[in-house]
Amino acid sequence: MDINTQYTTDPAALERAYDALADSLAEKGYALLDAFLSAEECGEIRAIIDRHEENGRLKKAGIGTGQDFQVDRSIRGDLIRWIEPEQVAPVTQAYLARLHQLMEFLNRTLYLSLKDSELHYTVYPPGKRYQRHLDQFRLNDHRRLSVICYLNEDWQPEHGGELRLYLPDGQGGETIKDVLPVAGRFICFRSDLLEHEVLPATRHRYSITGWLLDQLAELTHL
Repeated sequence: MDINTQYTTDPAALERAYDALADSLAEKGYALLDAFLSAEECGEIRAIIDRHEENGRLKKAGIGTGQDFQVDRSIRGDLIRWIEPEQVAPVTQAYLARLHQLMEFLNRTLYLSLKDSELHYTVYPPGKRYQRHLDQFRLNDHRRLSVICYLNEDWQPEHGGELRLYLPDGQGGETIKDVLPVAGRFICFRSDLLEHEVLPATRHRYSITGWLLDQLAELTHL
C-alpha cells in the first residue's frame, strides 16, 4: 500500500489516500505518499536549491540544538537552507499548502495537535550521508512527525541514497525499511520513535526536509 498510494487533486481520492497514510502512521509509525509534488514542481525546486548553492546560501548542517549544537561532517554531510514561508517562491508555497492540508487531516483523524512546521531545502553531495539518529531532541520534544519530500529526477536503485528506517518489531528487535528518494515521493514518520539514516548516493540528492510540531515554531527555540 505505501508505495502505490499517491497524491491527487480529486477530493474523494485524496481523502482515501490520506486515510491510508493515517492508518500506516498509526500502525507502523511511518507512511509514504507518491506524487506529492509533480515532476515539474520537483524540477523548479531543484533549480531554487541550485541557485542558493551557487550564491553561497546553503550552509553545512549541524547536529543538536542550543548549547549542544555542532557541525560534524563525519556524522552529517548535507547542505541546507531554512525555509521562511513568507519569502519563498510559488512552487514552494504550493508544497507548504499541501503540507498544511495534511496537518489538518492528521489532527482530525489522529488527534496529533499539530500547530506548525519547520522545513529546509536539503542537498547531499555525492558520497555524503547522515548516520543513524533520532529526530527528537533530548531537551526539546515538540517534533511530532518528520516529513521529507524528494526532488530527484530519474532516480535509480544503483544511485543509492536511500532513507533507512529502523522499525521496532515489537519483540525487542528491529527490521529495516529502505526508501528510495524518487521525485515527488513524500514520507512522514514518528520523530520520537523511528531511528533512521541517509545512505550515501552517487549523485546529488535533493529534498525538502522538516518536522511537524505541536507548538509554534518560534516558541520551540526559546
